[in-house]
Amino acid sequence: MNEEKQMLEDIFDYSDMLYNKMRESNAGDYLTLYNLVTELGKLLCNADRASFWQWDKEKKVLWTISATEIDRIEIPDDTGLVGKALKERKVVVTNDPYNDPNFNKEVDIKTGYTTKNIMVMPVADLNGNYIGAFQIINKLDGTDMDEKEDARKLSLATILCGMALESEKFLSDALHDKLTTLKNRMGFFSDYAKIKDVYKAGVSDYKLSLFICDIDKFKRVNDVYGHNAGDEVLKFVAKTISNSLEEPATAYRWGGEEFVVILPNADLDECAAKAEEIRKKLENSACNVNGISIPVTMSFGCVEFDKEKSIEENIEKADNNLYQAKETGRNKVVR
Repeated sequence: MNEEKQMLEDIFDYSDMLYNKMRESNAGDYLTLYNLVTELGKLLCNADRASFWQWDKEKKVLWTISATEIDRIEIPDDTGLVGKALKERKVVVTNDPYNDPNFNKEVDIKTGYTTKNIMVMPVADLNGNYIGAFQIINKLDGTDMDEKEDARKLSLATILCGMALESEKFLSDALHDKLTTLKNRMGFFSDYAKIKDVYKAGVSDYKLSLFICDIDKFKRVNDVYGHNAGDEVLKFVAKTISNSLEEPATAYRWGGEEFVVILPNADLDECAAKAEEIRKKLENSACNVNGISIPVTMSFGCVEFDKEKSIEENIEKADNNLYQAKETGRNKVVR
C-alpha cells in the first residue's frame, strides 16, 4: 500500500510540474513538456525507459530525442516496432525483442543497452489521425509487458502527448507559409522576439542584419504563364534562398512575392554579400515549369539593425533600399 501511495505522490508531482510549465510564458518549449510526459509514462507503467516518437509524414520518418544517450534517433516510418504500431493502428507488444523481426537492434548495439520488452502505443489527434507513438521499454520488476493493463496505464500520458503535439503542429502551421513552407510574417516576429533580447543586451560585437527581396516583374509571370506557374516560381525562389543560408540565418515569406532574410551576428557587409550571392544564383538559373524555362531575377534592400530604432523602423529602412533597387533598374542589391 505504501508503494501505491508513493506512486500516486510521484504522479501528482509530475502533474504539478506539467501544470506549472504550461502556465509559464515560455510554454512553447515543447521539448520540456514531452520530457515531463515521457517521465510520467515511465512512472505509470513502472518502466525503465520511455520515449515519444513524432511522425513527420512529409519526410516519411519517425524521430525521438528521449530515453537514450543519443541526441536524436530517426528511422523510416515503415520500419521498427513504432512503424508497425502506426501501420497497424494498434498497440504492439514484444517480450522477446531480439527474436522479433521488427525490432531494431542498432540502438542497443550503439549504447550497450539490453532491451527485454517493449510496448508501443499509437498516438492520435482529436480527429483520429495518427501523429506519433509512445514507447516504453523494460519493466523494472522484471515482468512481461501486459498489452491490456500497461496500455490502460499509459493511456493518460499518451493522450497528453497527443494534445501537446497537436498544439505544437497548430502553432507551427500558423507560423509557416503553406506554399513555400518558409516561415511567414508572424513567424518572423515570433523569432525576432527571441533574438532581440540577445541583440539588445549590449554585447558590443553582436550584429544583426536583414534584407528584403522582391521578385522582379512577378505580375508578368502570372499574366504570361498563369498563376500555377507563378506558384512554382515562388517555391523555386524560396528554395534557392533557403538553400543558400546557414543557421542561424532564416528566410521568411513576407507576403506576395516578397521575402525577408534575417542574419543574426552578421554586419551590413556580410548581409549585402549574402544578398548578392543569392541574386547571382537566381540570375544564372531559371524555374522550369512543364518544360518551360522561366527566368527569375530579384531586387534586394539590406540593413544592419540600429539598436535605437524599433523593428518596424529597421524594416522600413530595408524596404526603402529595396524600393531604390526597383526604381534604379531592378536585379540589384542596395544597402
